[in-house]
Amino acid sequence: MRATVRQAARATVQLVVSAAMTFGSYIFITVLLITAIATATVVGAFMLPETVLLIRRIAGAKRQQAGAWTGRKIPEAYQPLTGTVRERVRTAVRDPGTLTDFRWMVAYYAYGTLPVLMLPLWPLGLVVDGVWCGLLRRRAVVLPLISRLADLDAHWSTVLLKPSPKARLAVRVEELTQTRAGAIAAHGAELRRIERDLHDGTQARLVSLSMRIGLAKRAYDQDPAAARRMLDDAQTLAEEALTDLRHVVRAIHPPILTDRGLVGAVRALAASSALSVTVTVDGLTDGHDGPRAPAAVEAAAYFVIAESLTNAAKYSGTDRADVHLARARTGLRVRVRDEGRGGAGGPSQAIGSGGEAGGSGLLGMRRRVAALDGGVTVTSPVGGPTVIEVELPCVW
Repeated sequence: MRATVRQAARATVQLVVSAAMTFGSYIFITVLLITAIATATVVGAFMLPETVLLIRRIAGAKRQQAGAWTGRKIPEAYQPLTGTVRERVRTAVRDPGTLTDFRWMVAYYAYGTLPVLMLPLWPLGLVVDGVWCGLLRRRAVVLPLISRLADLDAHWSTVLLKPSPKARLAVRVEELTQTRAGAIAAHGAELRRIERDLHDGTQARLVSLSMRIGLAKRAYDQDPAAARRMLDDAQTLAEEALTDLRHVVRAIHPPILTDRGLVGAVRALAASSALSVTVTVDGLTDGHDGPRAPAAVEAAAYFVIAESLTNAAKYSGTDRADVHLARARTGLRVRVRDEGRGGAGGPSQAIGSGGEAGGSGLLGMRRRVAALDGGVTVTSPVGGPTVIEVELPCVW
């Protein structure tokens, strides 16, 4: 009996909240009518996207409430309402999520009244079930109906608010459009960096090399010793130019990834870092033993770790960092943690210091990972620690 009463009490709270939302939705009818009239006259069309945003918030609140009751989150699938007034109105009208929310709201005007009508069952149920269970030693009858009613309300809301396949497809297309744009931007930034490295480093050395060889040719007949010194300098410049080229090639795709695999490459990266880095591995092996992630996934994980350790060494103020690699059922997971001052991505950080501005740092990580349909989570409160978690989907 006590368990039944507790469950009925939870259900009552759920129904009270539903009843409050029902009253709010009835009041919202006035807003809908004003928006419809204003949109019909064209002059007030700007009210339509704002009203749609309000409906999204109401539907979102119902999703959270129903999800909390059932234990299963109800996903959302909306297209962003951005741009000019005309673009926002067009998106609000064409977004399949708008139709889903409006259909739920109309239905909720009907089934949302049930919690209001059934709330009197609670005091009545205490009396009836108290007599029924106390005197006749039978199971409670009325109180379970309150829980069933809460289940029914959550079930109907879940069915009506679940995004349609068309809505999920529209959101997916928008996500792919954004990730494609981010990938193109990241690729452009990478090309500019390679061009800068070649221009400032390799090209300058090759120009100097050419000049030294030319001077050595002129001096060869008159001063062989000076010509030999110039040729020695030219050989040094050639070796430095080759070193620069190797750095550029490694930045494109580190050969160590091919030779030693991701785990071996990360351990070598940790050994050469300015920090004391601890590397832990779960489900992955060194070298070529065991399954490996695709080359693009390994490269993205490697660059994320390299960028994170570089930023930590420059800006965190700590001398330690931890790197964790894990093989998951759905892909590869990477976590980089440092105990520094935190605040990564804050407004005080300059371009390239790990903040979200510019083509490097966190923004560069997000673009590189998003291009592979992955996700980046950054937790960096002021005072630390900073934790960067990346999940890269792949098939093992």
